[in-house]
Amino acid sequence: MNSRTVPFDELDRKIITALMANARTSFAEIGSAVGLSATAVKRRVDRLRDTGVITGFTATVKPSALGWRTEAYVEVYCEGAAPPRRLAEVVRNHPEITAAMTVTGGADALLHVRARDVEHFEEVLERIRTEPFIRKTISVMVLSHLLPESPEAGATHAAPQETGDHAADVR
Repeated sequence: MNSRTVPFDELDRKIITALMANARTSFAEIGSAVGLSATAVKRRVDRLRDTGVITGFTATVKPSALGWRTEAYVEVYCEGAAPPRRLAEVVRNHPEITAAMTVTGGADALLHVRARDVEHFEEVLERIRTEPFIRKTISVMVLSHLLPESPEAGATHAAPQETGDHAADVR
């Protein structure tokens, strides 16, 4: 990724808006909408990718189609000051955690967890709680998405395969 500052104008903003609405839109279609040729749109998209403005293209998938039928947000409270990189190491070990961030307020981190069902969620929560520096967790189950087209309502990877033996999942 190039670290230099790159001009970002209204045409770039319109191109990005079109790609966010549908990443499969052709450069010709975008060009027609914003008043550029397909080649000019491609050059701009390439520049936006090279400079890290556009970080990738992805498909949004209905989570239940992948086996994710239960969803929750988990506040994590740590003993002392757990460094963000240590928290990142922990969450990478749990494929059910689809997003994680450090936050302000009482909690140290907020995790977005997807699971097959409530029992699977409980097992994931127990694995998270085995970390020695985690003091407590508070979970909030998602009942429905009020903005069903938002990225949070979709998934970017498949649910872990059912092994039949969850002992391998426990630390």
